[in-house]
Amino acid sequence: MDPIISISALSKTYASGFSALKGVDLDIRRGEIFALLGPNGAGKTTLISIVCGLVNASSGSVRVDGHDIVRDYRAARALVGLVPQELTTDAFETVWNTVSFTRGLFGKPPDPAYIEQLLKDLSLWAKKDARLMMLSGGMKRRVLIAKALSHEPRILFLDEPTAGVDVELRRDMWQLVRRLRDSGVTVILTTHYIEEAEEMADRIGVIAKGALILVEDKAVLMTKLGGKQLTLQLAAPLAEVPPALARYGLVLGKGGKTLVYRYELGRGEGGEGGEGSDPAGDGAIAGLLQDLAAAGIMFTDLHTTQRSLEEIFVSLVSEREAPGTDERGNRAEAAGEGAR
Repeated sequence: MDPIISISALSKTYASGFSALKGVDLDIRRGEIFALLGPNGAGKTTLISIVCGLVNASSGSVRVDGHDIVRDYRAARALVGLVPQELTTDAFETVWNTVSFTRGLFGKPPDPAYIEQLLKDLSLWAKKDARLMMLSGGMKRRVLIAKALSHEPRILFLDEPTAGVDVELRRDMWQLVRRLRDSGVTVILTTHYIEEAEEMADRIGVIAKGALILVEDKAVLMTKLGGKQLTLQLAAPLAEVPPALARYGLVLGKGGKTLVYRYELGRGEGGEGGEGSDPAGDGAIAGLLQDLAAAGIMFTDLHTTQRSLEEIFVSLVSEREAPGTDERGNRAEAAGEGAR
């Protein structure tokens, strides 16, 4: 199946000389939820703004469902809805009027039934006659989503959609995004909430310093990079790990009351593990338990934990980010955003 968005060799350098994007190549699959993660100043908003026609690229190309965003601007833009980070709304307008007006901007005929259902889906129906200046921040965020969906786009960009909203509203938005995906809408979101990507995304991209450093299915990413840890609660404390168990790289904890065994997923024999890790992975656990019994070491409980997406993200970005880059990147990208 052809990608619904195809980005090729996309670069953006602002007048200040700051390079916000550096040769980004990315295909977005039709009907998926794609999460784009990256620190402040990494280029997330610049990338989205170019695809949505708000910022001009310095080089490269973008096609939206086969339409070049420069040559076929109207056709491409009609397919896209954008929910920006900023809560920019028409303060003195009502919810109903601002959503209906936005639909008209895309040349869509009036459809009161569609607007009514949209506002109900977003829990805005009771506020349809309220002026936007009277709404809470969370409700204004919902209005931005309604405006983005008013012209029935097939692609929805959500730039930090739950920034500054409470946990309950965040969960409601997650449910809405899933319903949109189930209805055939492709959703691309940027987020600082790693649990948001872990909860919703089908695929994850990580961007740092304007370069896309990883794109992977979420499940595959967690398997390949999500190291695991087995913790054993010992029946009696140990002063040291017996030499016979040295090959497992076990680490004593809590005053000798626990043994910790770390291993990486997706690695076979001969891989490299860090301190307290073993490349053999899950297959070595049975042997470990047998060797513990042979050494007379008894345990009362055991549990496993897996490396979180947040830990994977931090480790990936830290490999690319030099000290001070984030701060400089923030300033430069902010200057570029203001210039547009």
